[in-house]
Amino acid sequence: MTTNLAGRTALVTGGARGIGAAIVRRLHADGASVAITDVLVDEGRALAASLGERAAFFEHDVASDAAWHATVAATREAFGGLHILVNNAGIYEPGSIAEADLAGVERQIRVNQLGTFLGMRHAQAPMREAGGGCIVNISSIAGLLGFPGAAAYVGTKWAVRGMTKTAAVEFAPDRIRVNSVHPGFIETPMIGKNSAEANRAGIEATPLKRIGQPDEIAAAVAWLVGADAGFVTGAELTVDGGWVL
Repeated sequence: MTTNLAGRTALVTGGARGIGAAIVRRLHADGASVAITDVLVDEGRALAASLGERAAFFEHDVASDAAWHATVAATREAFGGLHILVNNAGIYEPGSIAEADLAGVERQIRVNQLGTFLGMRHAQAPMREAGGGCIVNISSIAGLLGFPGAAAYVGTKWAVRGMTKTAAVEFAPDRIRVNSVHPGFIETPMIGKNSAEANRAGIEATPLKRIGQPDEIAAAVAWLVGADAGFVTGAELTVDGGWVL
């Protein structure tokens, strides 16, 4: 089932590969113009070129306020507005509270948490000018539970969940809906940082007994930004094969 997004512009951070690229392809297929942003320049440009019209790539450090200002401005110049923001960019560096590298902790906070905060801040005004919009923040099942050995990542994903609910209340008068998506074990480069044993345990803990696919997260995002979800804001949509159950 497709969503009619014709005439709307989406900005997807971390859009060059993995879940982000799947979201880009889905929103583009549903008719949206899509700004793909990432620090992975070659992959981002290749994806934009493969999509052709209604797609553009912008190099973008989501932890930089100045970069957000420039990227939103470039998106509006390229496509005439901004109606959808998907804050997908994220990094994962394992580490316990006692032993985690502090530089890695700070990197995760800046990309996962600050990046999402800045995205919402910079999207509000153009969406208000457009008469409304939709923001989807990609959190994780790690934003619902505790995971030993991933304290910084878990903390940032809980923060994304909380900021989503706060923004949903603050942005409602501007007709901007804000929701979060919480993927489980999804087949992306990120899970390659886990041990094989940890990944096997993750699949075993999933009632559907399989790993999820990026397209399944993209489908959830497409629904949230579409008209069928017009009365949905502040929600957390878990796409995890039943893992948190």
